[in-house]
Amino acid sequence: MNHHKATRKFGRVKKVRDALMKSLALSLVVNGKIKTTDAKARELRPLIEKMITQGREGTVASRRALITKIGIIGAEKLAKDISPKYKERAGGYTRITKLPARISDGSLMAIIELV
Repeated sequence: MNHHKATRKFGRVKKVRDALMKSLALSLVVNGKIKTTDAKARELRPLIEKMITQGREGTVASRRALITKIGIIGAEKLAKDISPKYKERAGGYTRITKLPARISDGSLMAIIELV
């Protein structure tokens, strides 16, 4: 039974799932918005919002924690460019917009972007 297990597995083992989320988070930070499946966007949202909140702190420890999560390029952009824009905002840094299903396999698609 799968009771009380909120995370999606995407048919991958844990380390591959973590690499997928890290890659999606880095792409979102660098590009500002990405097109992906609806399920991946919904899994990515809490992860990226916690990273932005951590980047708002601006301490050395928070930057190092971000580097371990999305790498040095993403952490620097997050801490210097993105997080300061949300200093006054109390959460809700991302927006998910639904798109029509993908033709090839019928997957629900979505765009996730920084507000």
